[in-house]
Amino acid sequence: MDAVHPQMSSRATIALTARQRWLTAVPYLTVLLFLVVIAALVWFTRAYDEEEQRATLINDVLWMEQNLQFKLDRNVSQLAQIGQEILSTTDHHPSQTSAALRQLVRSENGLVRVMWLDATGHMQGALPPLGEGEMPGESPSEQSASRFRLARALERPIYGQIHAAAGDRQQFEVHVPIYSENGFAGAMVGVYSLRELVTDELPWWFAERYRVSVHDSDGRVLVSKSKVAPLSDRLNYSMALDPPGGGLTLQVTAYRGETRWVQVLLIGSILLLGGILIWSVLQLRRELQRRHRAEQALRSESLFRRAMEDSMLTGLRARDRDGRITYVNPAFCRMVGYSAAELVGCTPPMPYWDPEFLEQTQEVHDRVLSGNAPPDGFELRLRRKNGERFDALIFEAPLIDAAGRHTGWMGSLLDISAQKHAEELARQQEERLQATSRLITMGEMASTLAHELNQPLAAIASYNTGCLNRLEQPTLDREEFKDIFDRIGRQARRAGDIIRRVHDFVRRSEPKREPLDINLMIREAIGLIEADSAKRGMRVETELDESLPAVAADPVMIEQVIVNLVRNGMDAMRDNPPSRRTVRVNTQREGDMLVVRVADNGTGIDPETARRLFEPFFTTKTEGMGMGLNICRSIAELHHGRLGFETNPDGGTIFTLSLPVETS
Repeated sequence: MDAVHPQMSSRATIALTARQRWLTAVPYLTVLLFLVVIAALVWFTRAYDEEEQRATLINDVLWMEQNLQFKLDRNVSQLAQIGQEILSTTDHHPSQTSAALRQLVRSENGLVRVMWLDATGHMQGALPPLGEGEMPGESPSEQSASRFRLARALERPIYGQIHAAAGDRQQFEVHVPIYSENGFAGAMVGVYSLRELVTDELPWWFAERYRVSVHDSDGRVLVSKSKVAPLSDRLNYSMALDPPGGGLTLQVTAYRGETRWVQVLLIGSILLLGGILIWSVLQLRRELQRRHRAEQALRSESLFRRAMEDSMLTGLRARDRDGRITYVNPAFCRMVGYSAAELVGCTPPMPYWDPEFLEQTQEVHDRVLSGNAPPDGFELRLRRKNGERFDALIFEAPLIDAAGRHTGWMGSLLDISAQKHAEELARQQEERLQATSRLITMGEMASTLAHELNQPLAAIASYNTGCLNRLEQPTLDREEFKDIFDRIGRQARRAGDIIRRVHDFVRRSEPKREPLDINLMIREAIGLIEADSAKRGMRVETELDESLPAVAADPVMIEQVIVNLVRNGMDAMRDNPPSRRTVRVNTQREGDMLVVRVADNGTGIDPETARRLFEPFFTTKTEGMGMGLNICRSIAELHHGRLGFETNPDGGTIFTLSLPVETS
């Protein structure tokens, strides 16, 4: 068995080596297959293109043949029609017949002359007329006579053979027999110019694509139309030119197209791409081998970096156990404004510490190095390189290397300046909301306050009128005037007190804490709403402990809470009979808290309303905003107190405001 194991191991090694070789060869085979497929596609594309060009050539040649045949047949038909008019009447040149002849003898029809012969073969006329000594059709008379007889015998048009004419022109004739009621009347002879018929009237697009030539039976070129351009050695087509026949051949040859550089560039690009791919595969293989060798060397460093990066989510900073910075990430550099080169290796005090908080920052630093870093993080005021200060929330955690050793501390920093700014904005918004609430309260009490102010003002006006009347009398009582002026002063002070209380209540100011006599504040708050309570028929009774200590509070805010609670109590009793419309306010000390209770005899608060009573914008009043009690609770919490409520045993609700008492 021991001898078998090495053999099995050797086989496994051989199989593994063969598999590796196969996997190594796969990219090269793939590239080779890619090049073969692309080359085949290029070849098939080129062959398909040649077939398309040849099919186009054949279609164009067939079109030309049909066009020539149509032209010859149309001319024969017109010759027969004109012959009937000429040879069947005594007047051989009616005006309309002459016009038809001139229309027929045009270059686009290929006819250069039309002649008409009588039944014996003698020429009766020609258009254009024959010159002196000019042969009819400029062909041997024997050939013309034989074509005449053959047309008469066969009773169909007969075409003659090609013969040379003046000006190196090649011509042929067509004899069209004409019959009348009396039998054979003669023949119309059309003389064609081979050049005008075949080549001169070719469309421009046909002449641009192809060279057109007519060859005789010996292969000689009789006529041709071509441009100066090389001819294709593959794209050509030949066909018999019948009629007129006689061994004539029509040959159409395409011009050689321009070199298709796109195709050449495509093939060259494919070859170049294939070479680059093979080279890239070789380089990739070498690079993978090099990376595999370096993988073990980088593994420990990679684990260290991964542990550090995975520990935190934002700006990262690593320090050794002596407090020296060993690593900072780009986010940390952007946060403090220093580069990694400026920070790595630094020892306390760090360049981003704020000099104004240097001792506090050093104390926190020492706590972290001693292992007493707060698990929930801590806040510090830091300074950027440009001098800008910012608040940072810092979390510290032990830094463990790949071997499990504690090598230092890993810190993550969050810039919470925006959060602090948002909290400040929220505080300012809360102040605005409180001021708005006070304005709304005073708006609801505006008519009553106006009435209260009107009374002392009316009294002052009345006393003033009385003084003026008394001044008109001859004798003056100084004691009486002194009493009147005292009354005017009291009424003016009364109006001033009302205005002062309203002004103090609605003015918006920064929150400030100062020693506050809570009983005095309650009396001023009740005085502020005294007119409103009298208008509603409500009574406000107080039971104040005169031995209460001062509390540190903002007078305007506390007055706002008292006013809101008393007015809410009056609102709860609006449906009560007059004898049960009393709001009772009492104060007392309970331990280290000063407690203010505002009780009413209203309908009370049901469980559903109690659950949502302090929610923003929740109200049971049709005209309310739903912010009064929410603001009151916020004010109480701002003063480290609380606002609650309970059921009044005598019916209604008791709201309780608790404020901490200052201790010396």
